[in-house]
Amino acid sequence: MSEQTLPEQIANRLRRDILRGELEPGTQVKERDHASAMGVSRTPMREAIRILAKEGLLLLRPARSPIVAEPSYESVAQNVEVMTALELLSARLACDRASDTEIEQIAALADRMAESYDTMDKLDLFELDMAFHRAITDAAKNPVLAEMHQALVARLWRARYLSATRKSARERVLRQHEGIVAGLRARDANKVTENVRAHLVHLMLNVKDFFSNAGDLSAKGRDNTDKSGS
Repeated sequence: MSEQTLPEQIANRLRRDILRGELEPGTQVKERDHASAMGVSRTPMREAIRILAKEGLLLLRPARSPIVAEPSYESVAQNVEVMTALELLSARLACDRASDTEIEQIAALADRMAESYDTMDKLDLFELDMAFHRAITDAAKNPVLAEMHQALVARLWRARYLSATRKSARERVLRQHEGIVAGLRARDANKVTENVRAHLVHLMLNVKDFFSNAGDLSAKGRDNTDKSGS
């Protein structure tokens, strides 16, 4: 794996701040201030901002600082639909094309996640989970598929993280990972896709739950404002 460039390192730090909620939706990301805080020049900071804008985490604005994006439920749902199709296709192709070594590398990621689930930082655990899914897509050995999947993963990074931390689902997640690995080892495409599909169904349920609760909180906030102002 190649080392990250400075803009990629900066983008990763900002991405993690966004996922942790330290940079909330609507927050301005001021190029000069963030560059100064990180001890870097504005040029790599500007490139990092472009990276996150392509991922949909930041919104660029003419002659104004970019802001942290807040995608709609409809946008997230549409992206999840496409990502589900890509991950199911990746799983089927990986059953045919993955080497035994690649499958064992995927299994090692699942094992590491199982061992660290209760002790690892939530964001680190989430990134390990994403590495597991990316490894399956890579094992499909289709560069076009991998590129499309990576683009969607980037767009859904925050939504998927919010889903992963929404509810404690340790047993279900680890069981589905075990099923995926067992299916890959047996070269059983049906078993692999069954577990991948179940995994992504819960992703969509958690995302829907998050947006529903976020809407309820906003409505309560408006009601309280109206009452206090009357």
